Amino acid sequence: MAKLHILTDSDPQLRKTSRPVENITERTKILIDDMVETMRKAEGVGLAAPQVGILRRIVVVETTPGEVYELINPEIIASSGEQTGPEGCLSLPGKRGVVTRPSYVKVRALDRNGVQHEYEGTELLARCFCHELDHLDGILYVDKASKMLNPED
Repeated sequence: MAKLHILTDSDPQLRKTSRPVENITERTKILIDDMVETMRKAEGVGLAAPQVGILRRIVVVETTPGEVYELINPEIIASSGEQTGPEGCLSLPGKRGVVTRPSYVKVRALDRNGVQHEYEGTELLARCFCHELDHLDGILYVDKASKMLNPED
């Protein structure tokens, strides 16, 4: 597996809308594995394919060590509640902002074998699902932040 290069906020590719994955190939599975490795090496809890320069609707999330969500063509099908808190992003190193997100979300997605699943998340997992799925539509958390925090906050 190879560690991928994470694009930073100055890269215009981060603002583009990703295309659905039509066919899950061996290449798709290798990309997912490389994304998980890259996310872990960067000490993140989520990574979307556009962040590594691939405009496809693929996301990996790991808020609990060893519990990786591999989401292909994900969509939020339900949400409720509200939580407001600090958020950061591997594509915006050294920056954090305060963002309001749902406190509960349900996501529908395909796994690496093309099997459809529904996943539910609360608190951090819900925040992470929302944050990463936003990347697929060219949205960064700074677009939703009510305020940016100082690096020492």
